[in-house]
Amino acid sequence: MKQRAEQIFLAGVQSVLPDRLIRNSLKIGDSTLFVNEKRFNLSDFENVFVLGMGKASALMAKEIENIFGERITGGHVVTKYGHGTELQRISLTEAGHPIPDANGIAGTKKIFEIARNATQNDLVSCLISGGASALLADFPSGASLDDLKRTNELLVTCGADIHEINMVRKHLSHVKGGQLAQAIYPATTIGLILSDVVGDKLDVIASGPTVADTSTFADAMSVVEKYKLPLSAPMARYLERGLSGDVPETPKSSDKIFGRVHNFLIGSNRIALQAAAEKAGNIGFKSHIITDTLQGDVLDVAEYILRIIQNFQQERKPLCLLFGGEPTVHVSGKGLGGRNQHLALYLATRISGRQNIAILCAGTDGTDGPTDAAGAVIDNETVADAAKKNIEPQIFLQNSDSYRFFQRVGGHIITGNTRTNVMDMVVVLMNN
Repeated sequence: MKQRAEQIFLAGVQSVLPDRLIRNSLKIGDSTLFVNEKRFNLSDFENVFVLGMGKASALMAKEIENIFGERITGGHVVTKYGHGTELQRISLTEAGHPIPDANGIAGTKKIFEIARNATQNDLVSCLISGGASALLADFPSGASLDDLKRTNELLVTCGADIHEINMVRKHLSHVKGGQLAQAIYPATTIGLILSDVVGDKLDVIASGPTVADTSTFADAMSVVEKYKLPLSAPMARYLERGLSGDVPETPKSSDKIFGRVHNFLIGSNRIALQAAAEKAGNIGFKSHIITDTLQGDVLDVAEYILRIIQNFQQERKPLCLLFGGEPTVHVSGKGLGGRNQHLALYLATRISGRQNIAILCAGTDGTDGPTDAAGAVIDNETVADAAKKNIEPQIFLQNSDSYRFFQRVGGHIITGNTRTNVMDMVVVLMNN
């Protein structure tokens, strides 16, 4: 059961690998570019530039090179360390994530220069994926890289959700919140986007560099006040200047620039869940996609999953229940782990002794917390196996040390770097 759960998860991951998503979404016939159902006449453009940002952007760029070939004039990609690949026509920078660094600043400058130099007769393809909020790194005049690092650390540890975090990020940047599209204008922008955000809101994914911003300086300031964030003086002053109108607001949907912007969502958690459901069916399980909007504290998420399992308890056939999203975990110790491993370990304590059930919790990017595991898979024997080794699961839960629990008991899902990211998946297999 655990092996089958892993097979189902990996089928989901395979379906959202960046090169596959690009191939499924883009085609060129003669001089016509097809992006899903929309057509672009390539003979209308003198130059084609490619700009990429995010953990999946390097593999996206590689496939774009395969499709466009010599039509590409140039471009630049900024991705996370270890996520790069060899490119022929597009240059690449590997940079810091989740905390921005000097490489991110340098790579972002190259992207912005290409964007500003594009003309009305050019086409700019923007490859956008999760992680770009940190990788597409810049800061207001008067501030420093240290200010930017500190701000990111405050945002990701204060308890704010990703919508709130990115409201602030967009208003402390010259490229986020539609401002990259603003720089590209009057060239034509095609945004190809992979979602790592619950709800797939385009203006939230990667802080929406090519999407009209729905938030304001007032919204950003309200987040700072809500979580009592001690921003550095230069960052706080910039937000105050925005509130007073001294700094222009991020571009909104009424702005003329968006008449030349075409954004396409080409990858999402839902796509991964659908591929996982198909794989489950092929190996004998009746599958149900329960949700792709799993979020909230990991213990609340666990209770929700257990209630759904209970609801399907009476069905007398092999079942696969699929969940997607991104829970959060409150770190309460000095152990090593991640939200998926913590969720799996907690669920193991709740299903102990029950027959014929296995649960896998893992991240599609192959990394759960600061570990080399994507997550873990458990069954009704996991706690019993731990007891045989005199290992007490509750101690590991209390110390946020799920990684070391599975290291000793077994159950880790190790995929390596997948170079994609559409949040997490939970696979529940039941053989009632």
